Amino acid sequence: MTDTAVMNIAGQALYIIGKIAGPILAVTLIVGVVISFLQAITQIQEATLTFIPKLIAVAAVIFFAGHWMIGQLITFTDQLFAQIPQLLAS
Repeated sequence: MTDTAVMNIAGQALYIIGKIAGPILAVTLIVGVVISFLQAITQIQEATLTFIPKLIAVAAVIFFAGHWMIGQLITFTDQLFAQIPQLLAS
């Protein structure tokens, strides 16, 4: 296994991580900004107020996109297992 192959696999892994974490992070960011905006308008300065809406939003994203996320991980893992003979030969 060459260093180029290792870097290629690491790059693919980081790309998959970004694809899977992206929707969760985006929804969490949007919910956090909306709640912070509402806190600024109403002058309610409670730090724990954002946790429950973010938790519900993340659960909804996982519920709706979880199948796609697991599919992406399975595809990536299958590709890695398929590359094992090729990587060991080089």
